[in-house]
Amino acid sequence: MNHRKLTPSMSLLLAFESSARHASFTRAAEELALTQSAVSRQVQTLESMLGVALFHREGKRIAVTDVGGAYMNDIANALALIRSATLQALTASSPTTQLRVATLPTLGTKWLLPRLHRFYRAHPDLQIDLRSQTAAAEFTAMDVDAAVIVDAVAPANVISHRLYAEELVLVGNPETWASTTLTFDGQSLPPSTSRLPEKNSAKQPTRRNTPKSASGVSPVSIRQGRDRRAAEMPAVLRQLTLLRVRSFAEAWREWCDYFGTPYDTVRIGPSFELTSQLIQAVIAGIGIALVPRVLVDDELADGRLLTPFESIASSRAYYLVYPERVQSHPALIAFRDWLLAEWAATSHTPAR
Repeated sequence: MNHRKLTPSMSLLLAFESSARHASFTRAAEELALTQSAVSRQVQTLESMLGVALFHREGKRIAVTDVGGAYMNDIANALALIRSATLQALTASSPTTQLRVATLPTLGTKWLLPRLHRFYRAHPDLQIDLRSQTAAAEFTAMDVDAAVIVDAVAPANVISHRLYAEELVLVGNPETWASTTLTFDGQSLPPSTSRLPEKNSAKQPTRRNTPKSASGVSPVSIRQGRDRRAAEMPAVLRQLTLLRVRSFAEAWREWCDYFGTPYDTVRIGPSFELTSQLIQAVIAGIGIALVPRVLVDDELADGRLLTPFESIASSRAYYLVYPERVQSHPALIAFRDWLLAEWAATSHTPAR
């Protein structure tokens, strides 16, 4: 066997692996800074060298063949090893001080960034390069070193640390709740709850699940009156528009299951790409929504949003994930330990 045939050039392998991963010559070309025709020619050269078809081609669409899929998995692992070895060699004499971290956009803006100054205070020589990412973390292409994700289970083939069990809380603005028959401590929510605190008033600390309006109304807890709340739920949900984020379409089904409300009796409304958009839609009075508790603490504290219920545990959790190639990097170790400690300090405890 010709050894040259068994060791295709790196350029051919990179073109194939990127095309297979993206199922697109065009996207592979963008990633590799080449033209689409150049990537296509490199893949054709590799196919001719191997004597097998690696892709099915239908017009502008491509899909890996069975042989191509198996080859892609092996090549991707091999490229990851090569990159890891190269990175280890590059950083052998001087430890890397930069870490590229992908995070969910709203989580990064509302939870991570307000706390990141504490990391820099403890580690002034390190740098965190934050990137927003809603899709699954992709480490093969070396775009990022680590990611903070939310999912039902920890992803395979990476190192993962479970940070926090997601809590969902039902929120609406004061005017929205005032338009319903929902009762708070046995009374309907009065119109005066729509008043927000004065802008120059000092923000007072609030207990979890006790968002205070200007009128001082406090929602009852599930533990004290869950049966009554469950009885009210179907009527309340039928009165309002239920908003959702597209990445978690099952959130309302989980909520209905928790309270024993038939899912087919509720009215599901518009969906949004980002949780930040969903929160703003609720503040604007478009409807009510289920959102992660950690992302609306400020809005609940200052009265822009109210919740008549305690938060409940969803089926998902937040994870820090990263490939083995970075597990010994000083920046990763420092960020991992700091992030675990920050999440541990989050005191929310959802209803079960």
